[in-house]
Amino acid sequence: MRGIVVAAQPEAAEAGVGVLRQGGNAVDAAIACAFSQGVVDPQMCGIGGFGAMQICMPRRGVHTVLEFFARAPLSATPGMWKRKFIGQSRDGFVFLLEDQCNDVGYGSVGTPGNVAGYAEALSRFGTLPLRDVMRPAIAQSRRGVMVRPYMHYYWAIDHGKDGQVNVADKLRFSETGRQVYFRADGSLKRPGDVLHNPDMTRSLERIAEGGAEAFYRGDMAREIAADMAAWGGGITLEDLAAYRVREKAPCWGRYRGLKVASNPPPAGGGSLIELLHILGHFDLGALEHGGIEHLRILAEAMKWMTIDKDAHMGDPDFVDVPLDRLLSDGHAAALAARIRAGEKAEVARAEEPGDPPDTTVVCVVDAEGNAVSLTHTLGIPSGVITPGLGFMYNGCMSGFDPRPGRAASIAPGKSRGSAMAPTLLFQDDEPCMVLAAPGGTYIVPALAQAISNVVDFGMTMAEAVAAPRIVALSNTIDVSNRITHAVSDALAGLGYPVMRSYQSYAFGAPHGLALKDGQWQGGADPQRDGMALRA
Repeated sequence: MRGIVVAAQPEAAEAGVGVLRQGGNAVDAAIACAFSQGVVDPQMCGIGGFGAMQICMPRRGVHTVLEFFARAPLSATPGMWKRKFIGQSRDGFVFLLEDQCNDVGYGSVGTPGNVAGYAEALSRFGTLPLRDVMRPAIAQSRRGVMVRPYMHYYWAIDHGKDGQVNVADKLRFSETGRQVYFRADGSLKRPGDVLHNPDMTRSLERIAEGGAEAFYRGDMAREIAADMAAWGGGITLEDLAAYRVREKAPCWGRYRGLKVASNPPPAGGGSLIELLHILGHFDLGALEHGGIEHLRILAEAMKWMTIDKDAHMGDPDFVDVPLDRLLSDGHAAALAARIRAGEKAEVARAEEPGDPPDTTVVCVVDAEGNAVSLTHTLGIPSGVITPGLGFMYNGCMSGFDPRPGRAASIAPGKSRGSAMAPTLLFQDDEPCMVLAAPGGTYIVPALAQAISNVVDFGMTMAEAVAAPRIVALSNTIDVSNRITHAVSDALAGLGYPVMRSYQSYAFGAPHGLALKDGQWQGGADPQRDGMALRA
């Protein structure tokens, strides 16, 4: 086997496997997937977005995290939107302004990081030239993109009264958007229709020819900056030229004797490890999966994790994050004791937003044992597409608090926080699981349940990512529609508010790879149309 890829889109998985079959390594394949995902799922991620990845190459002694989050413009100030602030969306995803300028349009755009992150990962840890790795994405863009069910579902979400701008309205924002995403009669394209975006194809070709330099300091940068200046956007040539990828060490924990490595703050890996440490004090495997006590323990552990996240898990460049204490066994044991005693955690409404569900992932392992987990996103789509460039920019500015003096407040060049948690697990210092998930604040609970399903309940990865899930990020326990009514009624009888999702596969969308009996197996959450594919 040359390797295995799991991704949330079949086309992206095929792109990664094709690169592995050409002799590329896991990093080459992951970046091929990433560029492809920006083509075939252009509101989930893209060259106007941002992300993070974890790379482990045991034979080279490499284990590192690359963080390429979007940045607030250098011209931004903490109080620039203070007088426009009217609250947070009901789901907590965005801060609301009276004119919605941080949610749609040029004011919502932060400096993109994906092109820099992809290029740096490839140049340092890949084996193939950028043009070869980008070839599948360019071919896909030239051929056209068939609208898949989840893509259309996301476009059609009605935000109703939560204060956010509907994605369909963002697709209409630009002339390119109206041409690409709508039928001739003005209706939104539907599953089975094909998107044709020649400007996107040309942008990819320009990056394949000129690398990240073309995007951040060359002709593309000048086109981006000119468009931003013409319409009041904050991104300038200086912002683009100053962008740098941040490299960090993973943060570490343990679960049932396995080592767990995930992305440190401001990403969500610390919260994931804290949650696993709490769960590690319970013999979950002895319980009925999806039963009353199993779900009660999961819910209370999630609530305590959320309390700590809201209080402490910010950008360490701006906030003091007591990570050692939060990940200590003593802290987990104390919280587990409170859960065991039947105490109900009280979760105050979070002050900071989570990521919305427009995110996507890829996990790769190659024949040499190299492993990559990548999560990338637009944050939310901004609706902005520079004429002639084809790609939509991120809308990351909605994730900054317009009120000065807070952990999530605006600051020039600041990265927004993220729940992203590309994660690797190790047995005897060798990777044995590789996971990632989209889903904003649901990412950490989704990954923890997938890991527990494999480790505690003996599931395959495919079974683990598809099993019914819950989340409890407030005092309410949200259950997927495959949790039985008998169990949810029993939880309500214990005094828990319970809300049932209409979705069978709800709350994040974990994707992963697991080593079992010497063979790697993959699982793609059925919610997102994806697949695992062997090379």
